[in-house]
Amino acid sequence: MNPLQIEKIKGMRTEITRFMMMYKFAINEIETKIDILKDEFHFLHDYNPIENSKSRVKSFESIMKKLYRKGGEPSLTYIRENIRDIAGIRITCSFVSDIYRISDMLSNQSDLTIVEVKDYIKNPKPNGYKSLHVLAKVPIFMSDRQEEVYVEIQIRTMAMDFWASLEHKIYYKFNQEVPVSFLEELKEAADSAASLDQKMERLHHEINAIKVEKSEEGDILKEINQLLVNNQQISIPKQLLELLNVEQK
Repeated sequence: MNPLQIEKIKGMRTEITRFMMMYKFAINEIETKIDILKDEFHFLHDYNPIENSKSRVKSFESIMKKLYRKGGEPSLTYIRENIRDIAGIRITCSFVSDIYRISDMLSNQSDLTIVEVKDYIKNPKPNGYKSLHVLAKVPIFMSDRQEEVYVEIQIRTMAMDFWASLEHKIYYKFNQEVPVSFLEELKEAADSAASLDQKMERLHHEINAIKVEKSEEGDILKEINQLLVNNQQISIPKQLLELLNVEQK
């Protein structure tokens, strides 16, 4: 192998490494946004709609396998524009209404460009799969360039996530050739999961209504007079409260 070939291989390795790093950095950006939202809801609100989040970046080997299945052009430029699920993050929440709430919060962030939304909740797949898929472009700033990187964000309830995990394991076990009887039972399980989501959301709303009715003014004032800092309750000095009242007047 001559020096020119060696340099060419080194250049290809550098480009592939940079290419994969872009997706890692894009995931980091989305994870930071999710962590900020979780902290905000923890400290400022009574309820946090985000239960959990999990991310992954496809290996370059998996990307190439998908490229060959699609019959696409073997170039990083083609891959970047046509394989849009290289970076993915899954957000799980308790209730269906939380899914759209989280989606709206992310969509309202000015540095994210929402490219596409696939609503498999209102329009489930034939096998019963439900989830909200949001394809976003995330700006990544490197030392010498800026790149716009695709990230697929899947938002679903815990019941939807449990069903999807089970369905994936069954398809893997049967090597994609699942018996009809199993497919029928999977569809029934998906319907049961959807029914559970509806029931739990209804109970959630009823409990909140009761909580509001039982709230007393004294409890509200007590909460107002407390600061939560690093998970520690700190009383707000009386002088500071008086000063705030004066400023508001």
